[in-house]
Amino acid sequence: MVTGFLNLYKPLHWTSHDCVAKVRRLLHQKKVGHGGTLDPAASGVLPIALGRATRLLQFLPADKAYRAVIRLGMVTATDDLAGETLQTAGAAHLSEAAAIAPLADFVGTIEQLPPRYSAIQVQGQRLYDLARQGQEFDVPQRTVTVYHIEPIAWQPGEFPELTVDITCGAGTYIRSIARDLGEKLGVGGTLAALERTKSSGFTLDGSWTLAALESQLQAATYQPLPPEIALQHHPRIELSADQARRWQQGQKIPHKFREADLSCPYYQVYNPDQMFLGMTAWAFIPDTDETRLLPKVVFTPPAPEA
Repeated sequence: MVTGFLNLYKPLHWTSHDCVAKVRRLLHQKKVGHGGTLDPAASGVLPIALGRATRLLQFLPADKAYRAVIRLGMVTATDDLAGETLQTAGAAHLSEAAAIAPLADFVGTIEQLPPRYSAIQVQGQRLYDLARQGQEFDVPQRTVTVYHIEPIAWQPGEFPELTVDITCGAGTYIRSIARDLGEKLGVGGTLAALERTKSSGFTLDGSWTLAALESQLQAATYQPLPPEIALQHHPRIELSADQARRWQQGQKIPHKFREADLSCPYYQVYNPDQMFLGMTAWAFIPDTDETRLLPKVVFTPPAPEA
């Protein structure tokens, strides 16, 4: 069984599930998962976990980055071009400077109203299912973080398009930013194109197409990205052979931390041979000054005792 990570480039019109199913067929293994769902109308970075690495998806970084094309002067039911057009106002009068001016309002920790056609659940049902059934419902607001928005290009016309690069936290809907920018400008807006350029620590320049993956597999040259590379944003802890064995058995091992290190919730765990063993948390033991390692995911099982 292949184990590790794949930085996959998801093509347009494919669902994230379609990509997982294709990778399963190519690798002839069932244990394949993905991090950070990407809509069919979007392309770009889709992190794929293979084999036992599926248990490590929860430890990948949450921040994401996108290149988005926002079409102004148009409102759609889904806040992108896949949905029914609800309104067209035309926005040929807009200048690039006027379109860019409100972008600062979307940077920071903000309240965002997700699209009505989204995968968010309300009372156990997906919003897109409720919307397709024609039901009335309130979309719950959510708090999201947008770190940076940079304008990249401007295309004037009756329905001008503004291209922006966006860096944001998990759960941010770029479709909502497109819709809300159009509302601020008084002309309406919708997302015309979206490419994810970074997700879970993986970037566009290191991504593989499905065709490239298939070619590498046919040539028997494909090597997945090892967990220790994908998880390098977490600090490392090296245990002695005895400590490593006991930690792998689920025991809470005493470990001394520097005070500065206690800001990190999770650590990679290695044995003296530099073998990646899994991920650990830590906790103070009540009524003592002792900290102990709490096994979260034991990636490599303990070797049998001699």
